[in-house]
Amino acid sequence: MKTDVTLKIAGAAGEGIQTIGDLLSEVCHHSGLFTFSVDDFESRVRGGHNFNLLRISDKEVAAPGNRLDILVCINKDAYDLHKQELRSGGIVIVNADKAGTEDKTRFDIPLKKLAEEAGGKITANTVAAGAVLSMLGTPFSVLADILKKRFAAKGDKIVSLNMAAAQKGFDAAKGLSLDTGFTWEAKKSNIVVLSGAKAAALGALAADCRFFPFYPMSPATGVITNVVSYTKKLPVVVEQAEDEIAAVIMAIGASFAGVRAMTATSGGGFCLMTEGLGLAAMTETPLVILNAQRPGPATGLPTRTGQADLLFSIHASQDDFPRFVFAPGTPVETYETMKRAFHLSEKYQVPAIVLLDQFLADFRMTEVNTLTVDPEIERFYAQNNSGDDDNPYLRYAPAQDGVSPQRLPCSGPGLVRITGNEHDPEGHISENAANRIAMTQKRAAKLPAMIKEMAPPILVNPTAPVFLVGWGSTKGNILEAVERLNAQGIEVGAAVFKDLWPMDRQVVEKALTGKQLIMVEQNASGQLGRLLAQEARISAFDTILKYDGRPFFPDYIVQKAKELVK
Repeated sequence: MKTDVTLKIAGAAGEGIQTIGDLLSEVCHHSGLFTFSVDDFESRVRGGHNFNLLRISDKEVAAPGNRLDILVCINKDAYDLHKQELRSGGIVIVNADKAGTEDKTRFDIPLKKLAEEAGGKITANTVAAGAVLSMLGTPFSVLADILKKRFAAKGDKIVSLNMAAAQKGFDAAKGLSLDTGFTWEAKKSNIVVLSGAKAAALGALAADCRFFPFYPMSPATGVITNVVSYTKKLPVVVEQAEDEIAAVIMAIGASFAGVRAMTATSGGGFCLMTEGLGLAAMTETPLVILNAQRPGPATGLPTRTGQADLLFSIHASQDDFPRFVFAPGTPVETYETMKRAFHLSEKYQVPAIVLLDQFLADFRMTEVNTLTVDPEIERFYAQNNSGDDDNPYLRYAPAQDGVSPQRLPCSGPGLVRITGNEHDPEGHISENAANRIAMTQKRAAKLPAMIKEMAPPILVNPTAPVFLVGWGSTKGNILEAVERLNAQGIEVGAAVFKDLWPMDRQVVEKALTGKQLIMVEQNASGQLGRLLAQEARISAFDTILKYDGRPFFPDYIVQKAKELVK
């Protein structure tokens, strides 16, 4: 009996593909099951080809499946595109004009006609969900409970309509049972279903971020839209700026005034923000930027995924200055990383960049709920409200650790001066050569303490002679690939980076030296590998690279790793 099932719902944009996946995930969560859900969609409102890929398991899963047990095709094109992905013994449902069967795997069910019979063709996605849950052995009562909760706010008529549609689909798929071992009972469990975008929003709110200026850009827009629902509950402001440059400058201005602020964008928008990034560095103003990567250059692939902004994020804006760069691997890690980004950016008065990508921003994963909100949030502003300090306030006073006291404007008698030009300790513009050297060294003096804040890469099977090495959203795929390879007798370990910059060279050298390294990255040049060669003097590595805009799958990594393991 299967306890790890993968299904795909495929059709055109506008046919409710994601709605079906969301409804199925909700039923699974209700029963304490774990899911991993991925939406694949084109950059268009209607037409084209979309699908939802849903993996269901009784154990935690951190990667998508790609060998299908169930395929639901809302149109015939979907069948032609995906029929070869079906496992032996898998089942295909194809939306057709009338019920029928062509062979032992394909079954035609008139999903749209059944929806019309139920009272509205708009409910075809509910019909499809009912059919799938019938095949999985889910009692209809479980689906009915979810539908009542899901549509209660829309009134009894909408609830009844969807109940009737679900029943139509459920009955139509009777006899197409997949032999699963799932237990479909309501369970109270400490698990949560999150996307990376929602987790980033919640993490920022938990860090007491109050201001969210942004300019819409896929796939980062989801981060801010997840904040909007909290604007009436929490003292936060969301501002849609006229462009990305305005958004980052707004965030810097709010931070200068003592309000935690962030902006979210993708690669093209981050390009526009680089001058603002330099302004935050020169003025030593805390700033958090989330870059949800997508393939480029230019417009690239707006709704696809990639990891090609790593080196750019580390070196963006002119000249040298310290910054943090993080790349979480799961939604829960994203939540915690956002909290750390605000804390460390303010503590060291430097920019912090959090790298997501379309895959992590949009996939929805079930994880154990470890999300916490700290009862008190440490702030790093110097307070001076006594009114008896006649000495000038030295915003950029020399400091051994490079961190000068940061005062809020109007919190004391001294003026708080900042400028985008090089400046003296008081904040006045200065072109003095000795001062320039001193200020550059002061900013760089933050790095030793910043490096100590960085977490080492996550190591799995650390004594293995071969390591799969990756960063960010490749984590789940890499770890499952390692598990599968070891089960096949191929001894492999893994090193997955979450904290990327500044890099602790000694820690990285110690962890990776002497291993056969296989870099697993979603870019064309192996950017983490190049960074390791530069920073940790590790230059001997193989690569498994993917840059077609689609995510990795464990199967793909296993196949490629077998070709490379020596």
